[in-house]
Amino acid sequence: MTRVLIVEDHPIVLEGVMTVLERERDIKVVGAAETAREGLRLAATLRPDVVLLDLKLPDANAFDGVASFAREGRSIVVFTAYDSDEDVFCAIQGGARGYLLKGSPAADIAQAVRQTHAGESYLSPRIAAKLVKGMTETRGRSGLLSGRERGVLRLVAAGQSNRQIAETLKISERTVKFHVTAIFNKLGADNRAQAVAIAAERGLLR
Repeated sequence: MTRVLIVEDHPIVLEGVMTVLERERDIKVVGAAETAREGLRLAATLRPDVVLLDLKLPDANAFDGVASFAREGRSIVVFTAYDSDEDVFCAIQGGARGYLLKGSPAADIAQAVRQTHAGESYLSPRIAAKLVKGMTETRGRSGLLSGRERGVLRLVAAGQSNRQIAETLKISERTVKFHVTAIFNKLGADNRAQAVAIAAERGLLR
């Protein structure tokens, strides 16, 4: 029996997911919470196998919530309406084993719980298809970096630290780290100076 804790602040969504999971003979919903703080408290006492976690909660930064539950050793399935590559990668980097879109069929919700409890990963089919398409599209070298990554790279070239970039762009420092890592990987750079040099040579800082 897989024990599930649901952390979701929208009552209608929470009720719907509970109804879906309670139909499954091998899954039991042991608790529900509307905030990350309450979810962590319940996780400590109820010890669920899987936490179905809304990415956007009123009392937690989107990815801090994922990291907090991951530190507790829980299998996390992010349950969200957001499907950007940045959200997916940051959630997985934070420790999530699954990424499930709201509005997914009942069978997908149960499958995500089962797979992550078994130690496997799970991505909503729509997310998986989107990532595969992005990886296989043929792009020119100048198109490798997204607009946001180019913006981050320009600030790196200006000598700003990750914290300063976060403040300039009004995003979290964790997200900046994600972008910097992606820039290094795409440019084949080992450090910030090398990334700036490669980008300047390719005309990506204009």
